[in-house]
Amino acid sequence: MLMSERPPVLLEVRNLQAGYGASQVLFGIDMDIPDTGCVVVLGRNGAGKSTLLKTLTGELRASAGSIAFGQRVIDGLPVHERVRAGMGYVPQENLVFSRLTVRENLQIGVQTRVERDISAAFDYFPKLGTRLNQLAGTLSGGERKMLSIARALLARPSLLLLDEPTEGVWIGVIEEIAEQLVRLAREMAIVLVEQHLELALRVATRAYVMDRGAIVLEDDPVSLRVNPLLVELLTP
Repeated sequence: MLMSERPPVLLEVRNLQAGYGASQVLFGIDMDIPDTGCVVVLGRNGAGKSTLLKTLTGELRASAGSIAFGQRVIDGLPVHERVRAGMGYVPQENLVFSRLTVRENLQIGVQTRVERDISAAFDYFPKLGTRLNQLAGTLSGGERKMLSIARALLARPSLLLLDEPTEGVWIGVIEEIAEQLVRLAREMAIVLVEQHLELALRVATRAYVMDRGAIVLEDDPVSLRVNPLLVELLTP
């Protein structure tokens, strides 16, 4: 019987190391992100998950190792060139431009300021269509998360990196975000850092667990769920 082929690798990370000044945070990270599906990164607070995303996007410069995106080495590229190459990034904080309207925030995500361009965002989060003239700073926490994800999607990335998109969000909005992540994972690559374990394993097609700046466990979500090491690695 023929084994099913694995999807092509979109992002290849080898021996990635990074930190802040003299403090090293990442120690030899190896990852393969396929061109579709949701790869979840789990770990305790302080394990290095956010630092990993910042290094992948170029916000933080790697001290060693390599990052290849679409078979192109991007180690030295600044953030805007990685975005242009097809990376979308939704950080944990500073999600929206508070003094701009929802419409103006969405327009930042597209190259041309045409109404039909931003309307694609409403396919994912219809509620945004009723808030277009509202200042983003007056939205609820969950609505701001939806806006930031939608804005990133309007740039049509091939890879979307999300840093804890459900943190501090009401359960109803968490479910809405989860549904859209499952949908998006059929069309594109997603790297998701998430503390909400049940949601993470529900939307994941592959999972990595970090501890002290290193990948210590990798598996499919079904196997990982019953692995006794998981609880040990996630317990504070």
